[in-house]
Amino acid sequence: MNFHVLTLFPEMILQGMNTSITGRAIAKGLLSIEAVNIRDFAFNKHQKVDDYPYGGGAGMLMQAEPVYLAYRSIAERIGRKPRVVFLTPAGQVFHQDMAKELAKEEDLVFLCGHYEGIDERVLEEIVTDQVSIGDYVLTGGELPAMVMMDSISRMVPGVLNNQESGETESFAGSLLEYPQYSRPEEWHGKKVPEVLLSGHHANIEKWRREQSVFRTAKWRPDLLKKADLTNKEWNAVRKWRKEWKETSDPAEQLKQEGGTRKEPQEE
Repeated sequence: MNFHVLTLFPEMILQGMNTSITGRAIAKGLLSIEAVNIRDFAFNKHQKVDDYPYGGGAGMLMQAEPVYLAYRSIAERIGRKPRVVFLTPAGQVFHQDMAKELAKEEDLVFLCGHYEGIDERVLEEIVTDQVSIGDYVLTGGELPAMVMMDSISRMVPGVLNNQESGETESFAGSLLEYPQYSRPEEWHGKKVPEVLLSGHHANIEKWRREQSVFRTAKWRPDLLKKADLTNKEWNAVRKWRKEWKETSDPAEQLKQEGGTRKEPQEE
């Protein structure tokens, strides 16, 4: 998997991505990350790539030609027009299924805006996907690009030591991840759930599934629309919702339960 980032701050990308899991994957040759400095394609001695927008308005706008030439340098080198992701609040919100889809690409280009944006004409010329990581404003597209590359990298075969972890953790299957525990067995009076100490793998998997459904219903009920739940699990969700309506402070109830909950029994 080859990532190419069009940016005004290449050192930010390289320093951020050459660590931890992505850094190890780069060292193994499973990933490559190239940060292309858009300023290198400016036609002036000061490497200025922005100018005032036509029609007036606050701030400066990134010009089309340096962006286009930076893109062309990648396309010509790899011998084809790559998929180009423009990071913008106006784009489709990034999600796990998108990460899986983008991980299938051999080359992926991220275009990071700055200032007040980028000349619309070059966006129309080169961009294939417009993506947002949330409804808030950031200084530039570098942080969103790194968020996406981190998530996409985890879907690339061999990047994770345990490939299963990339499929079972938060948001996989539209359910949040179950709670995790490590040693000691008791900490500050809180004990590890007995089922996790039992060694009974089927019961452990059943418990983890119940916790994932419970947490999703509690904290991200919007995800349940896409989750593949059984009739029994939907009945449990409906009972939990009824209980939460009857509880004055559901958050405190969850805290007292240690962030976990057993599935209600069928009546």
